[in-house]
Amino acid sequence: MTTQPDIRIVHVDEAPPNRRRGGDLRAMLTPATVGATSGFMGLAIIQPGERIGEHYHPYSEEFVFVVSGSLEVDLDGESHPLRPDHGLLIPRDVRHRFRNVGSTEARMVFHLGPLAPRPELGHVDTEDTADAGAAARTGAAAPPDHTGARA
Repeated sequence: MTTQPDIRIVHVDEAPPNRRRGGDLRAMLTPATVGATSGFMGLAIIQPGERIGEHYHPYSEEFVFVVSGSLEVDLDGESHPLRPDHGLLIPRDVRHRFRNVGSTEARMVFHLGPLAPRPELGHVDTEDTADAGAAARTGAAAPPDHTGARA
């Protein structure tokens, strides 16, 4: 007799908001939350004027699907529009940044796979975005972009 895997449905409200890199990132289906072994999936909620700071993934491809809103994505410095129902594959090691350029909230589903050997190796920031979300919400200037990669 085979063992049935645990099946878990996760509501977006169960995933804690992560605002360290700008926007509101909700890691929903992960190794920690559902025992995922091949990657993880989440939702990015980006308010008008907010951005998710530039970064890259040395081990994973990122799959993106825009649910709502008007976004721009910079891929290795080249800007591209993203609108509802657009999908995007971001290859490993491609620097990318998302900006909400519209007047309404944007929602974007993301999936990364395969997993990095350790979580701290999966994401490399290339700009400081610690205050990006707060700056956009208060109307203050966002921190300047820079390219000093950090692990």
